[in-house]
Amino acid sequence: MDYQVATTADYIDYGLSEPCQKTSVKQIAAKLLPPLYSLVFIFGVVGNLLVVLTLIKCKKLKNMSDIYLLNLAISDLLFLLTLPFWAHYAVYKWVLGDAMCKLFTGLYHIGYFGGIFFIILLTIDRYLAIVHAVFALKARTVTFGVVTSVVTWVVAIFASLPGIIFTRSQKEGLHYTCSPHFPTNQYHFWKKFQALKMVILGLVLPLLVMTICYSGILKTLLRCRNEEKRQRAVRLIFAIMIMYFLFWTPYNIVLLLTTFQQFFGLNNCQSSNRLDQAMQVTETLGMTHCCINPVIYAFVGEKFRSYLLGFFQKHIARRFCKRYPIFHREASERGSSVYTRSTAEQDLSVGL
Repeated sequence: MDYQVATTADYIDYGLSEPCQKTSVKQIAAKLLPPLYSLVFIFGVVGNLLVVLTLIKCKKLKNMSDIYLLNLAISDLLFLLTLPFWAHYAVYKWVLGDAMCKLFTGLYHIGYFGGIFFIILLTIDRYLAIVHAVFALKARTVTFGVVTSVVTWVVAIFASLPGIIFTRSQKEGLHYTCSPHFPTNQYHFWKKFQALKMVILGLVLPLLVMTICYSGILKTLLRCRNEEKRQRAVRLIFAIMIMYFLFWTPYNIVLLLTTFQQFFGLNNCQSSNRLDQAMQVTETLGMTHCCINPVIYAFVGEKFRSYLLGFFQKHIARRFCKRYPIFHREASERGSSVYTRSTAEQDLSVGL
């Protein structure tokens, strides 16, 4: 987020050949970002909260996959909870002071890196469960999942530290901003370091792990005798890789172009403005991956969908019927009038 915030402010980038005012970039951000961030926030928070509640209330966190799924959802929620403040900032500038600037920047980065690292852990978990099933029986325990999750959070915090340390709120012109301010004598080093870190940890590493692990999974699945099960698993694997690649690759490419403008011959005001606009669009596209995560990693599974249905009927529909008894009576009458042996068996099959 600090890159997006920095590019929407008026400044002279040392890589540009002439001073560049970015008023048009700020105007577009003020109109474009709030509605987009709001949609991502609403759908992402609802989806990930459902994952958290279902895992805790229904599945009871019985295996390592559940632990990683829970932490992935928490990472996405940390990331998403900062969006309303960035949306407000895009329109009204920063009004919350330096401490809140660092806090929300930290939550954004910790949620971002945490989400990536837990996707990597889920990928490795799937690999062990399918390719090394015997070893996985001993290794894929709840205790090991908790320990590796704690280590992962620590690594995510360390990866976020430069962004937290260098980001601050200060007055620029008539308004306050919340953006990274690298030391003048080390500006280029830290700017390039931050960009390369984001690209390596956010794109290169997860795609490398996915390629290696899912290649091994595909080889194992191709020997599977259940044709339907094999095709469903293969489709899911390709969906995970393609979705991640489509949502985050554009942002990382634009980030590299923005950071190395002079190297790519883009160190002019017109190109810089276009890159800043592209940064806003591609970063928002990447954010929407938080909304896709619950669908890919949780809701596509038949067991998880049955748990979700059970949670909805037990904790939401029942309370709604108690509050409005007329719906409870109507539902009971309809149920008794059409109840058969087949419907009873169907109810038992979904865990009601």
